Amino acid sequence: IFQKILGSTRFLTMSESNFGELYAGDGSGDHRLYQEVSLGFGGYKALKMVGLKPSVIQLNETATIFAAVARLDELVRNGMNLYEAIVYVRKHTLYTNHTLVQAAESEFSFDQFNRIVMPNIESSALKTWIFGLFRNDRLKLSTLTIELAEAKNGVSRLHANVADYHDINGDKIKFKAVTNGIDLPTWVLPEILEDFRNKDIFDKFDLPTENYKENLAKISAKNIRDFRKIGRRKLNQILAHRKDQYGHAVQIPENAMLFDFKRRFVSYKRPWMPFENMEELRRILRENNAHYILAGKVHQGDTEMRATLNSVLSKIESDDFLRERVHFIQDYDEELGLALAVGSDVSINVPIVGLEACGTSFMKDLANLKMLISTADGGVADISPAPCLEVSGANYNDELKSLYLQMNRAGQIFKDDYLLEKQIRKQLKGYIPVISGSRMMKDYLRLIFGK
Repeated sequence: IFQKILGSTRFLTMSESNFGELYAGDGSGDHRLYQEVSLGFGGYKALKMVGLKPSVIQLNETATIFAAVARLDELVRNGMNLYEAIVYVRKHTLYTNHTLVQAAESEFSFDQFNRIVMPNIESSALKTWIFGLFRNDRLKLSTLTIELAEAKNGVSRLHANVADYHDINGDKIKFKAVTNGIDLPTWVLPEILEDFRNKDIFDKFDLPTENYKENLAKISAKNIRDFRKIGRRKLNQILAHRKDQYGHAVQIPENAMLFDFKRRFVSYKRPWMPFENMEELRRILRENNAHYILAGKVHQGDTEMRATLNSVLSKIESDDFLRERVHFIQDYDEELGLALAVGSDVSINVPIVGLEACGTSFMKDLANLKMLISTADGGVADISPAPCLEVSGANYNDELKSLYLQMNRAGQIFKDDYLLEKQIRKQLKGYIPVISGSRMMKDYLRLIFGK
């Protein structure tokens, strides 16, 4: 067990040789259940070892449910009636859901629970109660989580509305909405954050001020362009030690416009979308003296997405101009994600509407005074109409036309100080309250403890 303290926050983490890579292999296999049991029972024991008795346990996804089960077992072991203990645990457990469809959740067999879970539980009454939740020899962790958590939330307004979950009786679950936020000191260029505070846009707690909308008028095109230069230098410092698809280090000129796509490579996020019409992409990049950085990781088991990425890279390789302007940066991680957030000019975010729970990359981009091109999904849809450069359409071809239209618009805006000020202020006016991590913490405290 390892401990790290950052400010007022204490992190406990566990590791041992059998854990292996997170999310590897079968989501309903023995090893996945072993990892989740270790996290839950082991994590709760770790809290006790350092003398912490949490008033509330927040379960981020169902994989953490065994922490609540460990607490329930402890209460019964100490003499509380099982059903009184269940009521207590429900009142003191928050389930935060990040998955839209219950069918995608892990489920396990009676035998798997008997072998891997039950040895960690002392109360025979609790074992009997858990076994009573099985249907056709299977139990979804979401079913167990819903039974043990009274407070439940999705991570954006849209997500809370569309998440399709049901309890053991078949009744639809109602989720409250607590939209994700970001820690501004971690993800925002220090010079920008200082400017936000000096202009009374964020207060000392990184909450929006009462007059933040009016104070956004103090942000000028000169401010934006000066901060972009600082960010570009930081990006190039990181890129100097990274490799593109050809094994070369990349440097983006200070005066060049830079588009980026930096997120997990999964099908619903559609990283291939700008590369559908290579002629149009070539024209946009050439006319705007622009580069495009593609960065992200493919899950090791997603062979279809890996093939799609290889196809995109082959298209780039076959075009002399794009080979010099489109860069796939390998080994995507937090360092590269932050560098692109502060050093790029336009972010591309085009998930299929209804499939993104929230997303936070777009928040880091907005806070760093970048233009956002996005579909109205996840946290982006918290504000309607979306005050970014929205991609929309009745079908995929319409969305594709909309994407190229917005990339062209971004190029026009980038060249004009008045338009740049107007677009950045418009985005921030809508999204400042959304992106604040401090706002998110206040929302959670209200959800758990009331006003």
